[in-house]
Amino acid sequence: MNLSQCGLNTITVRSLTLPEVIDQAQRREIPVISPWRDIVQAEGVARAGRLVRDSGLKVSSLVRGGMFTAPDASGRRAAVEDNLRALEEAHAIGTDCLVLVCGGLVGRDLPGSRTMVREGIEALVPAATAAGIRLGIEPLHPMMVGSRSVVATLGEANDLVDAIGSPQVGVIVDVYHVWWDADLMAEIERAGRRILGLHVSDWVTPITGELSSRGMMGDGCIDLPAVSAAVRAAGFDGPADIEILSDHWWSLPADTVLDVALERFQACV
Repeated sequence: MNLSQCGLNTITVRSLTLPEVIDQAQRREIPVISPWRDIVQAEGVARAGRLVRDSGLKVSSLVRGGMFTAPDASGRRAAVEDNLRALEEAHAIGTDCLVLVCGGLVGRDLPGSRTMVREGIEALVPAATAAGIRLGIEPLHPMMVGSRSVVATLGEANDLVDAIGSPQVGVIVDVYHVWWDADLMAEIERAGRRILGLHVSDWVTPITGELSSRGMMGDGCIDLPAVSAAVRAAGFDGPADIEILSDHWWSLPADTVLDVALERFQACV
């Protein structure tokens, strides 16, 4: 895949500030970035918006909203309020997609936790519609059900989109989280134009940290070309965002990481 279809998620080079990410993207001819909220907030939301607009770069998404599950009503209300702020931040930086990491298991009640997620997203739909921001449900690998997301497969994410029934809600395909699923290709086809984002990295073992063990594209076992082709065939025409959360790659200079990542993107995605 060529760099015209490449996006850079800021977590891949988390040591960089937003201006530094923008500079790297411009110099390396990466047309799209996908910031995490912390890097936007660190710069100040209004200034971050100006920096992005002045750069001429596109923004595929803001990462992340979600985390709707909580043991009490006040915690769930606070989550919705935080997501409303995330919608404002997304609008300020000029993206039309907010990625949702839905929230982990509360107690031992998986159905109840999933109901909290649905209700939380439904509470956001009116504001998201008014702002022109789409809500991308990102299923996470099942090892994260207890801590991060009770939505663990693309099929579950598609079911949730169907249940909510709003054109403002879609799904994110992150290869790291869904590559293992025997139903993946069928669920990608089912999602169709409701796919709002494609995130690429690779699965390498041993896993050394639940949140920080992703591999560089080509270093692991994911059939990246096959998944990417399926997502494109389903109708998604946006960028593939390089999103590598990795203690190993974070320990290296950002220039080194980007040198390798862009080479591998073109060779492996």
